[in-house]
Amino acid sequence: MSVLTAAPGAAPADEEPPDTGERHRLTALTGLAALSLDAMASVAYGPEAIVLVLAAAGAHGLGFTLPVTLAIAGLLAVLVASYRQVIAAFPDGGGSYAVAKTHLGARTSLVAAASLVLDYVLNVAVAVTAGVAALTSAFPSLYDDRLWLCLAVLVLITGVNLRGIVESAKAFIVPTVVFVGAILVLIVVGLFRSAPVSVEAAAGHASALADNATTVGALLLLKAFASGCSALTGVEALANAVPSFRVPRVKRAQRAEVALGAVLGVMLIGLSVLISRFHLQPVEGVTVLAQLADASLGHNWAFYVIQFATMILLALSANTSFGGLPVLLKLLARDNYLPHVFALKADRQVHRHGVLALALVSAGLLVFSGGDTNTLVPLFAIGVFIGFTIAQVGMVRHWREERGRGWRGKALLNGFGAVLTGVSAVVVTATKFEDGAWLIVIALPLLVAAFETVHRAYARIGERLGLGSIPEPPHRDRSVVVVPVSNLSRLTCEAINAASSLGDEVRAVTVCHPDPEDRAQAAALESAWEQWNPGVPLVRLASERRALGRPIASYVRAITADEPGTRVTVLIPEVEPDRLWQRLLQNQRGAVVAHAVRKDTDAVICRLRFRLS
Repeated sequence: MSVLTAAPGAAPADEEPPDTGERHRLTALTGLAALSLDAMASVAYGPEAIVLVLAAAGAHGLGFTLPVTLAIAGLLAVLVASYRQVIAAFPDGGGSYAVAKTHLGARTSLVAAASLVLDYVLNVAVAVTAGVAALTSAFPSLYDDRLWLCLAVLVLITGVNLRGIVESAKAFIVPTVVFVGAILVLIVVGLFRSAPVSVEAAAGHASALADNATTVGALLLLKAFASGCSALTGVEALANAVPSFRVPRVKRAQRAEVALGAVLGVMLIGLSVLISRFHLQPVEGVTVLAQLADASLGHNWAFYVIQFATMILLALSANTSFGGLPVLLKLLARDNYLPHVFALKADRQVHRHGVLALALVSAGLLVFSGGDTNTLVPLFAIGVFIGFTIAQVGMVRHWREERGRGWRGKALLNGFGAVLTGVSAVVVTATKFEDGAWLIVIALPLLVAAFETVHRAYARIGERLGLGSIPEPPHRDRSVVVVPVSNLSRLTCEAINAASSLGDEVRAVTVCHPDPEDRAQAAALESAWEQWNPGVPLVRLASERRALGRPIASYVRAITADEPGTRVTVLIPEVEPDRLWQRLLQNQRGAVVAHAVRKDTDAVICRLRFRLS
C-alpha cells in the first residue's frame, strides 16, 4: 500500500486550502464600509421618522423620542446578537433565506428571499434619490435634472462594484469615516451645550407640529417605533454576504456585525438625547439632522461638512445592496430558484450578473419614480421586517433542535425579537398601505411564484436529463453529416474536411429556388462540384418559397425517417472576420439554418468558424 506524504510547507488536511481570491475579499473594516452604509446612513432619517410621528401629539409627544429610540436600540441589540448567531450557523451567507430554508421549509425561505430582494432593490432606489435630494436642496438649480443625476450616481456605483467588492469598500471607507466621525463630534459637542448655539437653519420654516394635537397612546408610540425601525435596515446585510469576507470569514463577519450595532446604537441614542435636550421641533423643508448640526455646531463650515457627508453617504449607501443581493441571488441560483447564470463569478470575486440585474431593476424604479424619494419611501423597509421576523423564528427552531448550552435563553431572545419585528412589519404595512405599500403586498407573492416556476422548470429539465442517475453505457451509432453549401470556396473545403472527420457519411446540400437566376447559380455549382470531385455527393433541395432553413430541416427529417438509428449532424460553415464591425457585413445564413434545424429536428448542430485572419 502506498503512503502519501505532504510536501514541506503544505497546509494540513483539516485546514482551509489557500484561496487565490482572498485579496479580493473583505476584512472587518472594509466589510463595514462595503456592507453597512445603508445602516449608517439610516441615522439621517430614522430619528426624523420618529419625530414626525410623535409630532402628531404636539410638544408633549416629542418628549417620548428618547424612550422610543431606546426601544429601537434594544431591538437593534437583539438583531445584532441574532445575526451574529446566524453568521456562525450559516457561513455560506443568505441570512434569513438560509435560516428559513433549513428550519422553516422551502416556501417560507422563498418568502424571506423575496422580501430581501425587494428590500435590496428599493434600498438602491431610495438611497440614490435621497442623496440626490440632499444635493438639489443645496443647489436648487439642479432640481429639474434630478432623474439624470440619480441615473449617473447609479452608473458610478455599479461601475465600482463591477471592479470587485473590495474596490468598492476601499472607495467608500473615507466617506464612511467622515460621516461617522462628524456625527459623533456633533453628539459629543451637543452634550456640552445647555441650549442650541444656532437655529438659523430652521428660521422661517413652518413647524410640522400638529395643530390639533392627539394624545400619546399606545398606537401612536407603536407607529413611532415602527417608523423609527427604518434605521435598522441593513443590519442583515453582513449575514447575507459572509462568503465575501476573508478567512476566518465567520469571525470577521461577526466583528463587523458587532461594530455596526455599536456604532449605529451610539449614534441613534446620541441624536435622540440631543433632540430632547434642545427641545427640537420638526419643521418643513429642513431635516432633523440639519437642525441638530445647527444647534450643536453652529451655522458654519462644520454644519455644511455634515450636510455634504450625509448627502454623499446616503447616495453611496446603495452599495449595501450591491454587496448583499448578488450573494443571495447566487444561493437562489444554486438551489434552482433563479437562472444559474447568477451563480457565476468573475475574476474579482464579483457576481457580475447579479450586480447588473440589480442596477437595471433599480434604474427602472428611478425612472418610474422620476427620481422622487417620497414616491419610493412608503415601499421601503417592509421587506426587511419580514426578513427579520422569519430569521428570528427560524433561529428559535434552530436552538430548540440543537439544545446546546443556554439554548433556552437564546431562543427566548430570538422569540422576543421575532414578536417585535413581526408587529413592526404589520404596523408599517398597515399604516403605509394606501401610500404604496400595497405594491409590496402584491409583488412579494408574485416573486415567490416566479422562484417556484423556475424551480419546477429546472426539475423537469433535470428529470429529462436523468440527473443523479447512472446512464446506459455509451454506444456508437452510424452518423451522417449534412453540410449546407452555396458556392465553392476555401470555406466549403474546410467544411467538407471537418465533416469527413466527424461522420461515416457526408452529404453536401444546396437549396434551389424556381427563379431563373437561382437555377443558373445551382447549375453552375453542380458543374463546379463535378470538376472538384471531393468524393461527397451534392444534393439539390428544391424549394418553391424563398426559404433556406426549412428545406434543410425537412431533408434532415427525411433522413431520420428513412434511416432509423442514424445520428444526423448538420455542420454549418461560417466566416469569422478579424474585425468586430465586419460581422455586420455577413448575410446571417448560418443563423437562419441553425434556427430552423434546431426548431424542427433533433439533429446535432455544429457551426464551423473559419477565421479570415
